[in-house]
Amino acid sequence: MRAARIHSFGPPDVVVVEDVPMPSPGPNELLVRVMAAGVAPWDAIIREGKSKVSPQPPLTLGSDFSGVVEKIGPGVTGFAPADEVYGVTNPQFCGAQAQFAAAMSGMVACKPQSLNHVEAASAPVIAVTAWQMLFQYAQAMRGQTVMVVGAAGNVGAYAVQMAIDAGIHVVAIAHLNDGDLLRSLGVKSIVDSSKSAFEQDLPQVDAILDTVGGSTFQRCVAALKPGGKLVTSVSTQPLPAEAIFFYAEVTTARLQTLTTFFDAGKITARVGSILPLSEARQAQCMLAGAPHKSGKIVLQIGYP
Repeated sequence: MRAARIHSFGPPDVVVVEDVPMPSPGPNELLVRVMAAGVAPWDAIIREGKSKVSPQPPLTLGSDFSGVVEKIGPGVTGFAPADEVYGVTNPQFCGAQAQFAAAMSGMVACKPQSLNHVEAASAPVIAVTAWQMLFQYAQAMRGQTVMVVGAAGNVGAYAVQMAIDAGIHVVAIAHLNDGDLLRSLGVKSIVDSSKSAFEQDLPQVDAILDTVGGSTFQRCVAALKPGGKLVTSVSTQPLPAEAIFFYAEVTTARLQTLTTFFDAGKITARVGSILPLSEARQAQCMLAGAPHKSGKIVLQIGYP
């Protein structure tokens, strides 16, 4: 089978697409025929050797996928061959950018019927991250006000949609040119983060969800009400003492919750550039700054 691999850490040009043996599903694993795999910033972190969770190379890149169950390993329940599934391969966040992948059954769920495989592969980690930020860590509730820093980004857009559906007021911090997107998601309060001193006019909020870090996030902290929740998915910065940083934990149960959201039309997937597996290196170049469409980069690997 073909897979996007690295044999050493480094820049995008260390990525090669090559033939490797098909994996076998171990205990509590599924062998999945991968139809599509997401490409994300943490893939670049792994490629550069900066990940705290990934194995040493050689390794196959990629965590998010959507595909069809080919075979089930010992101890697996709730899945059968030919099931359409989506999710994450393993806690090491590797192995998905290939024609077949072994995936832990506890990190997989049946694919939303409303999404095709490319759309489904774009969703797992970023949508779970948004759900955990909003409901698990910020514990946001109907009637409260939540500020989303980076509201038009991949995680931010999911957080916005989930909040609005739950009756939570959203203050979106984003670039002005993302206003149309955010208004289409139902946001009424948009603050242009490119304006100087934008922080002087911020309302007080019950929680801040940070997806970008840096000075933009730091300038928003004063808007948090006393006792409010400050949650970030970005660790490369000094964090205020009260801030909660976490790694997304993708589980079958959380994916099942997302599936109900997708199929009820409460959230929508936002796919950006779509490339074939053979262009996995170019996808890594896009992560590094090469031009690409806004939204999640996805490799289309199998064809129905």
